[in-house]
Amino acid sequence: MAFWWALIVIVFAFAICKLLLMLIPSNVPSIDVDTSDVLDDGNHTKENSFIYIPSRRHTDKVQCYEPATMKYLGFLPALKPDEVKERVAHARKAQKIWAKSSFKQRRLFLRILLKYIIEHQDLICNISSRDTGKTMVDASLGEIMTTCEKIHWLLSEGEKWLKPEYRSCGRSMLHKTAKVEFYPLGVVGAIVSWNYPFHNIFNPMLAAVFSGNSIVIKVSEHASWSGCFYLRIIQTALAAVGAPENLVEVITGFAETGEALVSSVDKMIFVGSPGVGKKIMRTAADTLIPVTLELGGKDAFIVCEDADVPHVAQVAARAALQSSGQNCAGAERFYVHKDIYSSFVAEVVKIVKSVTAGPPLSGKYDMGAICMQEHSEKLQYLVNDALDKGAEIVARGSVGNIGEGAVDQYFPPTVIVNVNHTMKLMQEEAFGPILPIMKFSSDEEVVQLANDSKYGLGCAVFSGSQRRAKQIASQLHCGVAAINDFASSYMCQSLPFGGVKDSGFGRFAGIEGLRACCLVKSVVEDRWWPLIKTKIPKPIQYPVAENGFEFQESLVEALYGLNIWDRLRALVNVLKLLSEQTTPTSNRRRSD
Repeated sequence: MAFWWALIVIVFAFAICKLLLMLIPSNVPSIDVDTSDVLDDGNHTKENSFIYIPSRRHTDKVQCYEPATMKYLGFLPALKPDEVKERVAHARKAQKIWAKSSFKQRRLFLRILLKYIIEHQDLICNISSRDTGKTMVDASLGEIMTTCEKIHWLLSEGEKWLKPEYRSCGRSMLHKTAKVEFYPLGVVGAIVSWNYPFHNIFNPMLAAVFSGNSIVIKVSEHASWSGCFYLRIIQTALAAVGAPENLVEVITGFAETGEALVSSVDKMIFVGSPGVGKKIMRTAADTLIPVTLELGGKDAFIVCEDADVPHVAQVAARAALQSSGQNCAGAERFYVHKDIYSSFVAEVVKIVKSVTAGPPLSGKYDMGAICMQEHSEKLQYLVNDALDKGAEIVARGSVGNIGEGAVDQYFPPTVIVNVNHTMKLMQEEAFGPILPIMKFSSDEEVVQLANDSKYGLGCAVFSGSQRRAKQIASQLHCGVAAINDFASSYMCQSLPFGGVKDSGFGRFAGIEGLRACCLVKSVVEDRWWPLIKTKIPKPIQYPVAENGFEFQESLVEALYGLNIWDRLRALVNVLKLLSEQTTPTSNRRRSD
């Protein structure tokens, strides 16, 4: 009994000490990032306050504007291939220095970033909102929280997963040690999408830099303005820890800019459409670099008849309408059991009718603008196709007071019923605030429906029985699953993220994503060197003895035989053959 009391006291004392250590303020330097050219103080000159009319053709400039208001933000250069290669060359020189940095230095870099993000949430979300049209709440959920969680996970576990990992040596190599070592690849390239401009830059950058690489990131032409400011934060934090210049670069441009990046780096991470993903692969094939592709999604959202309807309806609305359809791994197909179909639709209709889209920075709208030029036309095309094939719109949210120049940048949240898989809306990625809701009758049917898609990114399954929800999710062909929740897996940054089929392959985030930025090297060495060294057994030394194969045959059975007596018999034969003084085969043939 005394032992257990002593153990309890020790554990309690340890917990108290850890708590006291947490109360000690961390000594993390602050950084000062220039924001003079990105703050919207309301005093615009004529030059940067006019309504922008987007051009259909690409030029040597990336024109930037607020999709919610069409207000002009300025322009950035569309880099040519030689300029891209020059940036990559600078990053390569910086990486050779950074590869020798300590994990202590890398962790300090992360802490400085984390401190800045927490203290400047309003600024970061404001810039993201201006560049993409998303609301401040959605920017906080998708940009700030996910990035902070990523940093926290790397601080807690990153070093552990990059240290050498010892593995089993097997029976034939008991005198050896076997391990996997992780070395930086060099220059990582990333081409990222527009939907989360802050997180989509920080996500690959954090993994690449923490694992000792440099990184060059091409941001989307639809969100270049914010990307260049976010780079300023990163570079200021790197300078604060004495990192070399050009370790992280953000480049802007169009297709030729991205193509030049792919052909110059040591690994590519791409977030975007399946069509562009295939082009990335073709270009990467020329240099045989590894590629991670996170492509489109058409995630199934399944609601069984025993689910909590009001709760799930609220989750469904958030899943479909978040950021005007800019949500990553967005739910785009809703399957609801026939027994609760009517009540679920009624709950969703009630929610959607209360939602209003409008300029997000005014602070009174639930949804903002759609970032991509002319995307509302695609959404209307998908809706019209569904209506022509028998679907019905049962609810639409409203659009608030918007400027005349920005009217095409909004699409009202829409609920559609009587849908089926002949409709493009249930097959093509919409990336918009639309809820198509389809009935199902059995678990077998809904599994078949959910798998009837060229995409396979994620899914969400809701049921009053967690066992049932897990059983359904286990049969869905996708890379990410949430049980009685939606997209919660992405907040667990220890987990890998990615899909199958047209949703891509490879994983970022988690252990797998971190190690994917590394050269994975297998290392074997003598366990007790120099006392025990590997020697080639006499029968198989050159010239090979006449009984060399008999020796090998017995050795294999001694090591791997299924029966212990057979293994012992084979071992005796191995020892016998080793002790014999046999004549080499070549000598015997000469004597003949």
